[in-house]
Amino acid sequence: MTTQDIATQSMNLNSVLTKQAKGRPNEISVTVENLNLFYGQQQALYSVNMEIPKKMVTAYIGPSGCGKSTLLCCINRMNDLVDNVTIEGKVLLENDDIYHKSVDVSDLRRRIGMVFQKPNPFPKSIFENVAYGLRIQGVNDKQILNETVEHALRSAALWDEMKDRLNDNALGISGGQQQRLVIARAIAIEPEVLLLDEPASALDPISTLKIEELINELKEKYTIVIVTHNMQQAARVSDHTAFMYMGKLIEMSTTRKLFTNPQNKLTEDYISGRYG
Repeated sequence: MTTQDIATQSMNLNSVLTKQAKGRPNEISVTVENLNLFYGQQQALYSVNMEIPKKMVTAYIGPSGCGKSTLLCCINRMNDLVDNVTIEGKVLLENDDIYHKSVDVSDLRRRIGMVFQKPNPFPKSIFENVAYGLRIQGVNDKQILNETVEHALRSAALWDEMKDRLNDNALGISGGQQQRLVIARAIAIEPEVLLLDEPASALDPISTLKIEELINELKEKYTIVIVTHNMQQAARVSDHTAFMYMGKLIEMSTTRKLFTNPQNKLTEDYISGRYG
């Protein structure tokens, strides 16, 4: 697929998103400043600087191993769980440095939710999967739980499919439904930012379409950052796109501009299929 083909698809399929993005204040949700990351002696991210706009969708694209998921995990400190990792620089949520020693990481991960490539529902009922975060926070009021679970499932476009199956084991539903369920679980605790790491890569085309439609709806309330290997998907769902290569942020712009008029030769070569 040529650069122009992708650009045309972006303009056609992203028209609704573009209209919705117009008129929004240019507010920044997350700021990354001079971010370097090392696994032991090996450097994986190099002086990454970017601003992620509030209540829009930002996509990270680039070849495998370029640092997309590593950068995504830095935004809610998931890399804290990996041994021998050193991080330099800053990540700001609004104006708060999330790596400051005073930050409560549990609270941070409430503010910044994350959904992984492979759906990971708990071996519990559908209801308890969605209510899990609330229960961790000490919420046990039945009415609040019922209302929140319904709201989250509706927000994840899953209520009509699950309302009569709330007591069923979540492991018994389809992969596409499981992915929307873990999104419902993430948004039940009302995060400010939602990180999606290849959320549709293991899904069939129909389930992928539902996830993409869901992303478009959720950005009205949440800032969304998505990692995807699928450039057509980035063109369809994102307002801004960042191209990464070998641990470096090569270029970041509005999705339309990046696909139609890339400023860097590496970006142009990648989106035109010359490598990657």
